[in-house]
Amino acid sequence: MIVIDALVNGLLVGGLYGLFGLGLAFAFGVMRIANIAQGEFIVLAAYLCMSLLALTHMPPIAAVLIVTLACFAMGWLLQAAVLNRLVGPNPIPAMIVTLGLSIVIRNTLAKIYGTDIHTIEIGPVQDMGFAIAGVSVGVFPLVTFAVAAALFLAMHQVMTRTMIGRAFRAAADDYEILETLGFNRRRVYNAAMALAVALSGVAGMLLAMRNTFTPFSGAERLLIAFEVVIIGGLGSLRGSFLAGLALGVVQIAGLRVAPNSGPLFAHLAFFVVLLARQGRFTLPRLSGRA
Repeated sequence: MIVIDALVNGLLVGGLYGLFGLGLAFAFGVMRIANIAQGEFIVLAAYLCMSLLALTHMPPIAAVLIVTLACFAMGWLLQAAVLNRLVGPNPIPAMIVTLGLSIVIRNTLAKIYGTDIHTIEIGPVQDMGFAIAGVSVGVFPLVTFAVAAALFLAMHQVMTRTMIGRAFRAAADDYEILETLGFNRRRVYNAAMALAVALSGVAGMLLAMRNTFTPFSGAERLLIAFEVVIIGGLGSLRGSFLAGLALGVVQIAGLRVAPNSGPLFAHLAFFVVLLARQGRFTLPRLSGRA
């Protein structure tokens, strides 16, 4: 029963981890950009949602939708104003710029909100749960997993059944072909980064409704996202989501063995995978398979 409990609750946590990696993998798959500020955008979304709920008392789902649109706009602006100038075969300039941006966001949040621990309160649903065959399942963790799975499936549909999805795949293969087909490469890149930041923002808000956060929580979120992307395969959406599920299961199983271990066992699992691969990494192109 303990094994089943760890499996079920690990999958519920892993859904969010997969969503962290989904945005990062998508941006890298289309543009070969490793957004170091991804963790800070995750935390920024949590703070924006918390502030919006405190100021307006609107329903949480409305706040999530508004902040998601704001994250989409921020991703678009970041790509259009800065990163489009840096896209190329050398990923280092974009990494340096986004690293600087992460420092700016982190310190700005600390200046505005202080360094106290926060969480997003959404009412009784946070503590509701039920038992199935002796396994305790929280209602809100189940909802967050459903949202994560729905977003993954939505990305799959976008990539395989829409014109913009075909443009994303073409951009990942060869941007010159993309332009010969009549697409504006910069606008396609803008949309890709906007989607990546929006996905990460949703994950950040959902996790903040389950956990605490501070302005300095972005580094841990970014680490998880990178682990998910590397285990799942650089640029692979399906692989990233499945890797997130696996890391979630390992983390919860580790907590059953050592309650104070936190995400230690998930990080150890990532290290073991790296050793097993013996440094043999490839850079697969983003395909229509989500």
